[in-house]
Amino acid sequence: MTPDPRPLTSSPSLPAQRAGLPRIALLGTGGTIASSARDATQLHDYRVTEAVDAILAAVPQIHDLAQVQCEQLMNVESHEIDNAMLLAIARRTQALLDDPAVDGVVITHGTDTLEETAYFLNLVLDSAKPVVIVGAMRPASALSADGPLNLLNAFRLAACAEAAGKGVLVMLNDRIGAARHVTKAHTTATDAFFAAEQGSLGEIAGGVVHFFNAPTRRHTLHSEFSLADIDELPQVDIVFDYLGAGTHLYQAAIAAGAQGIVLAATGNGSLSPSARQGAQAARQHGVAFVRASRVGQGVVTDSADDAVLGTIAANSLNPQKARILLMLALCVTRDPDAIRECFRRY
Repeated sequence: MTPDPRPLTSSPSLPAQRAGLPRIALLGTGGTIASSARDATQLHDYRVTEAVDAILAAVPQIHDLAQVQCEQLMNVESHEIDNAMLLAIARRTQALLDDPAVDGVVITHGTDTLEETAYFLNLVLDSAKPVVIVGAMRPASALSADGPLNLLNAFRLAACAEAAGKGVLVMLNDRIGAARHVTKAHTTATDAFFAAEQGSLGEIAGGVVHFFNAPTRRHTLHSEFSLADIDELPQVDIVFDYLGAGTHLYQAAIAAGAQGIVLAATGNGSLSPSARQGAQAARQHGVAFVRASRVGQGVVTDSADDAVLGTIAANSLNPQKARILLMLALCVTRDPDAIRECFRRY
């Protein structure tokens, strides 16, 4: 789907803006927060139906927090987002951040791939201004829909001075998540997002933003990745390892033009016989090979195999985030040692 090129505009139905409040741009991309179903008890098989200005109109309390202008960049389920859309979201967000009149950005997004977009933005945006990505686990038409409160809290967070300089933040279920750490870990629950090992950065309680932690890895202003240097993202594929797996998926990825492969390995990034053969084939074809884990928690540590096969440990990044970082690293370098260093810094 082609992003909507219309400029940032305010809805004419919005209440009068209040002088002195921060100016927050609301960028809509779709997802469950913009969806509805046939009746209030249907919590699945819903469709994206609402534009971002309608979502905003449902939460008038937001106008007590900020001057708001909204823009519909695209309106899709997040599992439909491809690399071109990802770049479009990043470029439009950066343009908004570059506007001196904009104090922060809130992005509505589907939860299926929210963590990937959040981590990508965390690595490429060049600004200390707050950027908050928000979604919902239940459609807007549902009983106890979580989208409206999530959106209100996202504006509370974006308008908070303490949120500046902490990278891209994720706001769901009252918790403040760091883009690098937070992941979706439940299919349907409203508390689906959390960071098991690193924990939340904070929470919103009683309408007040509370920060307890801050991210320590490089991001935003301290990142070496620049949107100005990226015309398109390289193909990086994820291969899931399992008992009795063959080598055909590695061969297919290489034949299809993959410049990188991320292995969702067992345990501590272990290489099964087929994965070892896949890594050998990748090295022969100049394809970067990253060992992540399908486990979901913990650090994939460096291995003696890395020196032999040229493989790279994903550190604590899950496979989908390791793919994001590998795509960006490949835009800068093809040197395995330099890519390995990226996985230690970001």
